[in-house]
Amino acid sequence: DAVPNVARAYKAEGKPWVVIGDENYGEGSSREHAALEPRHLGGRAIITKSFARIHETNAKKQGLLPLTFVNPSDYDKVQPLDKVDLKGVTELAEGSQLTLVAKHADGSTDEIPLTHTFNAPQIAWFKAGSALNAMKG
Repeated sequence: DAVPNVARAYKAEGKPWVVIGDENYGEGSSREHAALEPRHLGGRAIITKSFARIHETNAKKQGLLPLTFVNPSDYDKVQPLDKVDLKGVTELAEGSQLTLVAKHADGSTDEIPLTHTFNAPQIAWFKAGSALNAMKG
């Protein structure tokens, strides 16, 4: 229950946040509700080594950014107290690469390349805020 409570606190403070996950993120949670909660609580992106296929698509439908580490070992560079920025979001296009800037508590930073599997219609969902918003026009 700690993660939802932290997410609620961030939402109340107007702080966007991201999830950093390991392999096969979302396994066993194929229902759309599993992707709706992070969006509802102010989540912006889910960054992992890999996704469960259905969960990745559901996250896209909810207007989240499901991203993967280009080099899965970069997962280990992200530390629990890091502040993060995402570069390349406004330029999101098919095949584009984004960058996670991890600002560590000691003042150092790591720039970590990320990739995505968005196609053109899914990018339209993201830009609209969700697939439902895109359908409403």
